[in-house]
Order: sequence, then structure tokens, then C-alpha cells
Amino acid sequence: MKEILNHIVFWHWWVLGVFLLVLETFVPGAFFLWLGVSAMVTGVLAFVLPSAPLAVNALFFAVMSVVSVVGWRVYQRKHPTKTQDNLLNRRGAQLMGQKLILSEPLKGGRGHTKVGDTLWSIEGPDLPQGTEVEVIAVNANTLVVRALS
Repeated sequence: MKEILNHIVFWHWWVLGVFLLVLETFVPGAFFLWLGVSAMVTGVLAFVLPSAPLAVNALFFAVMSVVSVVGWRVYQRKHPTKTQDNLLNRRGAQLMGQKLILSEPLKGGRGHTKVGDTLWSIEGPDLPQGTEVEVIAVNANTLVVRALS
């Protein structure tokens, strides 16, 4: 075993780095990404300093891995990802405050109206077809509306 460990060269680190980068595609979280980058950088170090013992390379890899993973976590905490799709799976919430024209009358406090290409159930006071309304709440998949005029 000691014989094998004494013959680890730069390209072994690069193979490990590529393996870890490929593994990252199957495991989310950007953890193996930084381990893979650390292995690649360790391979560069082993290429530049071929006489460096395995212990130095392993220590460099360990330190680089910890620093890169912790550094990435700190960076993510300070710069959170901003997405405009935070309501992506909450279509009703996307319609809050939106003004609509009733495509059917509201009778008995219930009805339907078309929003884009979707027919939504709505609740509100009895109103005739063509009335402009505003979405004021969402109950499950039902929009609660009020008349604007």
C-alpha cells in the first residue's frame, strides 16, 4: 500500500478532480464542486513541485477543500440568490392585487373568470359580467375579489 501511495503524481489528482466534478452533477449543493476544484489545484501543485511528498499534497488538498467549501458557504450567506420565480408554484399568489374583468357574472358569491389561459374559481359579492375586480386574497385555488367601481 505504501508503495502505491508513493507513486501518486499530478494526473492522479486531476482524475480525482474530474471524478468529483462529475459527481457534483448527480449530487446537488456545490459541495463536490469545491472538492473537485481543490483536487485540480492540488494536481497543478503536484505538477509544479513533483518532488513534494504525498503528505504535503494531501494537506494542501485538505486545506483547500475546507477553505473553498467554507468560503462558498460564507459567500452564499452574504449574497443570497435572488429569484423572480419565488411564486412559481403559487399561481394564485401571483395574481394578488391584479385587476380582472369578470368573464361571467358572480352569483351567490361564487363564479368563474378567465385569467390568461386559465379559468379560475372566484368568490366575492354578486356582480354582473364585465365588472372590473381586484384580487384581494386566495383561498386554496379560489380567488377572492372585490369590485373596483
